[in-house]
Amino acid sequence: MIRVLLAEDMHMIRAALVALLERQPDIEVVAEIHSGDRIVPTALEHRPDVAVIDIELPGMDGLTAAAELRERLPECRTLIVTAFGRPGNLRRALAARATGFISKDAPPAALGEAIRKVSRGERVIDPQLAVAALDLPGNPLTPREIDVLRLAAAGTSAGQIAEQLFLSTGTVRNYLSAIVSKLNARNQIDAVRIATESGWL
Repeated sequence: MIRVLLAEDMHMIRAALVALLERQPDIEVVAEIHSGDRIVPTALEHRPDVAVIDIELPGMDGLTAAAELRERLPECRTLIVTAFGRPGNLRRALAARATGFISKDAPPAALGEAIRKVSRGERVIDPQLAVAALDLPGNPLTPREIDVLRLAAAGTSAGQIAEQLFLSTGTVRNYLSAIVSKLNARNQIDAVRIATESGWL
C-alpha cells in the first residue's frame, strides 16, 4: 500500500480527493490536513510515502512546506497539485525538489497514476507546464536585486531594506526603480507579481 498525506485547504475538494483515492486498491490516505504549517509535523507522525500538497495553503504555502519536508523526511516524496498552473510555480516546485507537479484540471485517474509513479521515485510533470517553463525568459535580476525585491514583497520599507542590506536608502530606491524597469512592470507591486509568477522570488 502507498501511504498518502493529503494537504488541501478547500474542504469539499479535500473530501472529493480522499474519496477518489480511497477507491484505489493500492493507495491509503493516512492523514488529511488543511494548512501548510501542519504538513511536516503530520508527516513526521504518520510517515507517508507520498505527500500530495496544494500550493495555496494557509499558514505556510505548499512549496515552502514541500522544501521543509524534503529536509526533515527525505524518504517522503512530494506531489504538488495546483489550480495555478504557472510555469514559475513549476520552477519553484523543482527548486523545492518536489517529485511531481500536476494540475487540478488533470483527469481524476491521473492523480492515482501520478502518486504511483512518484512513490517509485519517477518524476511526474504536467507536459504543458514543462513546455511553458522552458519558454520562460531567464531571470534578468541580479542576486542583490532579488534580495531587495524579496524584502519589499514582505512589506519592508526602503529605509528598513537599507538597514538590513547595509545600503543607503537612495541605493535601495535605485534598485527598486531598476527592477520595475527590467521587468517592464507598472510599479513595484506589479514587479513582485511578475517575479513571483516567474519563480524568481
